[in-house]
Amino acid sequence: MDRREFIKHSAAAVAATSVLATACKKNPSPLCSTDDHWASDRAELFTRSREGEGRMTLRTNPNTGDKVSLLGFGMMRLPVQAGGTARENPDSPIDQEAVNEMVDYALEHGVNYFDTSPAYCQGLSEQSTGIALSRHPRNSYFIATKLSNFSPDTWSARESKAMFERSLQYLQTDYVDYLLLHGIGMSGGGRDGIGAFYGRYMENGILDWLVEQKTKGRIRNLGFSYHGDVKVFDTLLQWHDEGKYHWDFVQIELNYLDWNYANEINPRNTDADYLYAELHKRGIPAVIMEPLLGGRLAKQPDAITAKMREKDSRYSPAAWAFRFAGNPEGVLTVLSGMTYLEHLKENVTTYSPLLPLTAEEEQWLLTLARDIYELKAIPCTACNYCMPCPYGLNIPGIFAHYNKCIAEGTMPATDGPSNKYQRNRRAFLVGYDRAVPSVRQADHCIGCDHCVSHCPQRIDIPREMQRIDRFVDQLKQRM
Repeated sequence: MDRREFIKHSAAAVAATSVLATACKKNPSPLCSTDDHWASDRAELFTRSREGEGRMTLRTNPNTGDKVSLLGFGMMRLPVQAGGTARENPDSPIDQEAVNEMVDYALEHGVNYFDTSPAYCQGLSEQSTGIALSRHPRNSYFIATKLSNFSPDTWSARESKAMFERSLQYLQTDYVDYLLLHGIGMSGGGRDGIGAFYGRYMENGILDWLVEQKTKGRIRNLGFSYHGDVKVFDTLLQWHDEGKYHWDFVQIELNYLDWNYANEINPRNTDADYLYAELHKRGIPAVIMEPLLGGRLAKQPDAITAKMREKDSRYSPAAWAFRFAGNPEGVLTVLSGMTYLEHLKENVTTYSPLLPLTAEEEQWLLTLARDIYELKAIPCTACNYCMPCPYGLNIPGIFAHYNKCIAEGTMPATDGPSNKYQRNRRAFLVGYDRAVPSVRQADHCIGCDHCVSHCPQRIDIPREMQRIDRFVDQLKQRM
């Protein structure tokens, strides 16, 4: 990073931290809900929300006046009939009855933003979402979907337009409330981030076509979700400044760990404080994804969980994370991919209404993030975009076992008592074999890089596989 870029990033970080600390107090911005009760007694707010007497916090979209629920329902981890999700049981049909039940509960409790994609749930999410939502009045909910033309086979104008038309058909609607260019910044088709963006949206004229669809009322808000190369993010915001294209909203990854450590955890990622600050200074509403980092922040190591319990035993690790993600001024909605009704109920409670973080709580979470960062877990969210591996590796499974041992504090360490090391070494190896069949473990990675371009977290998967393989080999040699 040159001096100009360093100053740019540093200034944005300072501005974002200042904005986060002062956001939405007694005089909230138009994006803050009038139902937030900022001056109300905090204990009373907590009691009301836990007893089901509170109302869902709403945020106002300045472009349309939409009153959007702070909790958004991410339809990417829908339940299947065999149990779990389509990622875990890809051959099992979606449990439509369970989806209907959750959608009904969500709408009854103020959740009105539903986020889907042609790429979710083995390509079946939009259909399932359409079935569930079409049972309710169209003006009672907002649909967000994406143009997920990742594969070069779908880059042509014909195929991309057909994808959008299928989305309308599957969702049983003639317009989309929020349409996103999906995964901006990701590489693909042998091109880097900016090259893939031009191939997907510019060279084929699709972005201009989408703008035209917006003028026809078939798209009410046009935005993009960002993963990857920050140069693409900056370019699109520059176009916004120049009036070349107007972005009604932008979806970014934001949580208290990624706020300052996304780039340190993985140099391919961008810290959330920078992303948020760039949107906030332009008045662009932010839609938040990965508030729990794929569930990682909901399942903390015992030592971290103990600190949270000591701080305020009323809040679960997930609730702390959701409060942080929903706190900044300008956040329109916070997405959660929910598979089970009990998860939906807990998240609804956290935001009914949102109890804003105090400045002291906010700083405490950012300090706690440093402790979590020091654990050096792999930032895999188990999205399965890297699968299938051409050589049969279970990439998410390998990372999940490694991270599980870190989270449980059972990672073998030679600087501790020898009996504890031996116990943890055996537990790691036995658990590894149980979690991942030997033919699908890290030692079978040949470094083909097929998976790298598909990872939204921009993890250098072959490098991590080699590191885990060396670690496992060392454990075996010490038997």
